[in-house]
Amino acid sequence: MSEILLITFSGEDQPGVTTGVTAILAAQGVNVLDIGQAVIHDTLSLGMLVELPDGSDREAICAAVEANAGQRGMRARISAVDAASYSEWVGAQGRPRYIITLLARKLTADQISRVTRVVSAHQLNIDSITRLSGRIPLGELPALSKACVEFSVRGPLVDAAVFRRDLLEVAAELEIDLAFQQDNMYRRHRRLVAFDMDSTLIEAEVIDELAACAGVGEEVSAITERAMRGELDFSASFRARVGLLKGLEESALEEVAARLKITEGAEHLISTLRALGYRTAILSGGFTYFARYLQHRLGIDYVFANELDIEHGRVTGEVSGEIVDGQRKAQLLRQLAEAEGIDLQQVIAVGDGANDLPMLSIAGLGVAFRAKPLVKQSAEQSISTLGLDAILYLLGLSDRYQQNRPGL
Repeated sequence: MSEILLITFSGEDQPGVTTGVTAILAAQGVNVLDIGQAVIHDTLSLGMLVELPDGSDREAICAAVEANAGQRGMRARISAVDAASYSEWVGAQGRPRYIITLLARKLTADQISRVTRVVSAHQLNIDSITRLSGRIPLGELPALSKACVEFSVRGPLVDAAVFRRDLLEVAAELEIDLAFQQDNMYRRHRRLVAFDMDSTLIEAEVIDELAACAGVGEEVSAITERAMRGELDFSASFRARVGLLKGLEESALEEVAARLKITEGAEHLISTLRALGYRTAILSGGFTYFARYLQHRLGIDYVFANELDIEHGRVTGEVSGEIVDGQRKAQLLRQLAEAEGIDLQQVIAVGDGANDLPMLSIAGLGVAFRAKPLVKQSAEQSISTLGLDAILYLLGLSDRYQQNRPGL
């Protein structure tokens, strides 16, 4: 009967480690059942689960493997695995898999401890832990530093809602973000990303900026805040705010556009998405004038927003066509997915306000970005700690595979 061995190598990383041990095993016709390797700070850990064919000289194989490790100044450990244990391990491969993504400005042992404690409490096993962010320098952290670790976990999850709640409690207490997703085929095969504009792609509510120019800033800001919290009907409140802009000179639009501040990480995110072949869209309850400005600046494929009426060089206080409210955003998202020939599970939607919830709820990945409390509680995923490009981590993309990040 064949034997199963677990072989682990550890020590200073160096060329030829895997070649050396597999050459020894190959000479004896050994089958590899599983293999994994990791390197942390030039220290290698290699694990192999192997099956020795009938008639193999186990002692000779083990001696040769240990001698190879000794010649390299490394340590080899070899242990037998019984058939029942192996069968149980094989049977576990059908269990659901999940991804937990930890996002912060810096990583601490407390963060890892608290997250893994939740995982353990729900009887899940951690298969792997991977750092997706770049290497962290010593001393003072650079401005806008990013830290991300991804946990791959497996097992039957009795109550996903309770598990998510427990993770969110940890995130709130530690002021970090924790995303929780099922590890399915759609996760790495998203094709379309739709963004809200105001307070998402840009760090402002454009209508508030225009209102300040018109001298009605406080009135409009108060209505905007209530609408974004979900306290007011968006369409009605939008028409009321636009009405207060009546008489504003058209030149104010250009002035406001020129001083718009792009949200942290937005340019990096969109340039990377474009390089990867993603399509992008702005679905905004704001104004087309500013959405087009961002489209040209960032390279956005689609734009849908509200058309602000202007006559004789002044704002009329009216908008043309159907208002892009929450339901309209969801409708447009469906239409874009159909036009692109993709499933809604392959769509990412990102927004911050209550009027974004309908599109966040139907997208395969809905992300509340620096969102109002109601939105953050309702959306499946939220990012408040880092910039927009943290979305790339939710797709499993490490810094080294992202665009415009040399040297990582």
